[in-house]
Amino acid sequence: MSTVRNKVAQRGSAARPFTLWKEVAVAYLAPALSAGIGGVLGGQPELTTAAFTSIGITSAVVAFVVGGWLHRRGRPRRWTTSVPRPVITIGLGAAATGIAGLAGWFASGWLPAHTPVPDAGWLDRLRIDLPLSAALATTIVTWRWSGTATRRRK
Repeated sequence: MSTVRNKVAQRGSAARPFTLWKEVAVAYLAPALSAGIGGVLGGQPELTTAAFTSIGITSAVVAFVVGGWLHRRGRPRRWTTSVPRPVITIGLGAAATGIAGLAGWFASGWLPAHTPVPDAGWLDRLRIDLPLSAALATTIVTWRWSGTATRRRK
C-alpha cells in the first residue's frame, strides 16, 4: 500500500518540463486576456487596447528573453541552480522591472520630443504597463524554470 502511495505522490509532484514557447504563449495570453476583460467590463477601451499590445507583448518578450537566458539550450547556468528559488526570482524580477521601467520612462518622454509620434495617452501608460508586465513575466518564468531546473539537478 505504501509503495502505491509513493508512486502516486511521485507522479503527482513531477512538474511538467520547461518549454519556452509554451511559457511565452502563456505570458502573452494570461495578462492580455485578464486585462482585456477588465477593460471591456470596466468600459475602458484604452485598457483593452493596451492589454493586447503593450501589456501582452511586453510580457511575451520578457518571458522569451528571460526564459531563453535561463534555459540556455537546456543547460542551466551553475549559479542559477545554486541560488535559492525565491532569491533568484526576486532578483531577476527586480532587474527586469527596473530595465522595463527605464524603457517605459524613456519611450513616454523621448518619443514625442524627438520623433513624429504624437504625445498620446498610450505613451503615458508605458510607464506602468512595461514594468508591471516585465515583473510578472519574469517572476513567473523564473519560478517555473527554477522548479524544473532544481528537479533535473537532483
